[in-house]
Amino acid sequence: MTRKIGVIGMGHVGSTVAHYIVAGGFADELVLIDTNEDKVVADATDFEDAMSNLNAHTNIIVNDYTTIKDADVVISAVGNIKLQKDNKEHDRFIELPFTGKAAKAVGEKVKASGFNGVFIDITNPCDVITSMYQVFTGLPKERVIGTGTLLDSSRMRRAVAKELSIDPRSVSGYNLGEHGNSQFTAWSTVNVLGRPITEIAKERNIDLEKLDEMARAGGYTVFHGKKYTNYGIATAAVRLANIIMSDARTEIPVSNYREEVGTYLSYPAIVGKKGILEQVQLNLTEEENEKLKTSANYIKTRFESTMKEMGEFD
Repeated sequence: MTRKIGVIGMGHVGSTVAHYIVAGGFADELVLIDTNEDKVVADATDFEDAMSNLNAHTNIIVNDYTTIKDADVVISAVGNIKLQKDNKEHDRFIELPFTGKAAKAVGEKVKASGFNGVFIDITNPCDVITSMYQVFTGLPKERVIGTGTLLDSSRMRRAVAKELSIDPRSVSGYNLGEHGNSQFTAWSTVNVLGRPITEIAKERNIDLEKLDEMARAGGYTVFHGKKYTNYGIATAAVRLANIIMSDARTEIPVSNYREEVGTYLSYPAIVGKKGILEQVQLNLTEEENEKLKTSANYIKTRFESTMKEMGEFD
């Protein structure tokens, strides 16, 4: 059975996503779409030049929305990194005037193509744009997913692992809420060395607030060093795409629609071929539940106000 992925937006992130897919042999067909014709053609040619040195072949199609109709997964990596140049507040919403309009344009084209797979959003602000894509593509909520705090959870695991001098894969747990400033580490979910991190933190005098901030600020540390981020988020997106295509039914923290808070936000769910198969219910502390509600309200308010500004809501 042919494995087919579409990547829309071939900037730093989209091109890294596409390269990881090609180098890993994760798709038989890859559709690359970008408004910059020269850039997307150049990337496609560069990938084709690499193929004789790879273990797998990928057929590449350029700038044809009609060909994503039978794709398993479409990934949105649309963005405008130039808008982040003077973003001293580290606010992902600075891109919203651009990405909101892009989400409408892209979403309507995806809908017109007849695409019926799973749509993955990387585009920032992730939770609001994921909400918008669900509206504009017309896909069921369970088949529109944002990468959300999948990356932030990884950043938390890296921070904890460095503190304890272990492999980050030996740390389990989640960052929840917005992929943005209102996210938080749910320490009640974090386990390491076979025990809750809260117990170990007390014994070893570990500052969990400091580690939480390291996770939240991880993207800005990368951004200030090279003026963009790409490897971490691209790896998260491709991992999610592979989970979907293989119907792995993996528990993973992604931006998905939670009925109890009325919005998309990051919370673990079981993901497979048809998107969100089952939503997990964590036993959070009272403080964590309040943080989740605060984050949800922030996302919902920004989504509704943006849609009204665009004339989509009365």
